[in-house]
Amino acid sequence: MTQGETAGGNGPVVMLVEDFQDTREIMRRMLETHGCRVVEASNGQEAIELSQRGGLDLVLMDLNMPVLDGFNATLRIREYERTRDVPVVAVTAYDSAESRAAAGAVGCCDYVVKPLDLDHLSTLLKRLLPQRAA
Repeated sequence: MTQGETAGGNGPVVMLVEDFQDTREIMRRMLETHGCRVVEASNGQEAIELSQRGGLDLVLMDLNMPVLDGFNATLRIREYERTRDVPVVAVTAYDSAESRAAAGAVGCCDYVVKPLDLDHLSTLLKRLLPQRAA
């Protein structure tokens, strides 16, 4: 699947924003295992552009990326009515109080540290997607 494509099916749509292709592939497979359709972006600018197509149920946002970081991308996504209420989860390798506070300040509803394990992802999806699942 190429960037921006959505896998077929009727599951919830999750936008995966991650600059490392290998990490995106692993996370995409984990999400698809849970019945999610995945839209991929490799930087924050792509995430903003793809988010405007609508239909997103959840965004998993890497915080440190080229072009536009996840903090600024989340702020921009929150500016649009269509995406204002879509849950955005910060996904990062950095686990600091400062980073967590900054993610919350821009509108992230949760914060997870990479590598993300399957059990944690499952719990996260169950908590954030039940009312959105088709």
